[in-house]
Amino acid sequence: MKFAAVIFDLDGTIIKSEDVWGKAYLSVFKKLGGKIDKGFVHTPGVSVRSNWKQILVKYSLRTHKTPEELETLTYIEYGKLIPEVKLNDGIVEFVDSLQENGTSLALATSTNWETTSKVLEHFGLTNCFENITTGEEVENPKPAPDIFLLASEKLGVDPVDCLVIEDSMSGVTAAHEAEMKVIAVSNGEDTKSLDGADLIVEGFPEITLKAIDAIDSD
Repeated sequence: MKFAAVIFDLDGTIIKSEDVWGKAYLSVFKKLGGKIDKGFVHTPGVSVRSNWKQILVKYSLRTHKTPEELETLTYIEYGKLIPEVKLNDGIVEFVDSLQENGTSLALATSTNWETTSKVLEHFGLTNCFENITTGEEVENPKPAPDIFLLASEKLGVDPVDCLVIEDSMSGVTAAHEAEMKVIAVSNGEDTKSLDGADLIVEGFPEITLKAIDAIDSD
């Protein structure tokens, strides 16, 4: 494989967690006295703090708590729900194939370090990555390229030699802004928002080394 490194997103990519995050947001929302008539919605692929800034406006929620405080409360609620999180099908086999190929692996997630560590430990994935970069380490969250650029810097690999695996439009945008190729995993969801990706697949069983090399040769 021509890529020297693969950088993974966590939520929605490695793990099925967006519904669980939704429960965490909703729990905090209700504790603040928030009421909704229709389904509660958060935005996948962006930081918890950024989500709360959007939620406060969208639902006209009045609170003295700052987005930073709401972020902390949401992480606490999510931590309680980690046992409900599932691995996406084929991720373990895909990671194994990359390791056998000698490819460097990194993780770049908007989730904070404490929660990321708990998730990786829960699934026995702690030692799969040469380095882990979290949203706390960068000034600008996705869709800015900062987190992917820092991950490649830690690896000592030029950004153009890195491939990103993502599941959200903000992640796809961030990868391209970092001058990296990106595969988007749709997990069976609508792929329209992922149209900018270099390759869109439904799941990891579709990602082969041959398919990856085809991206690189474009």
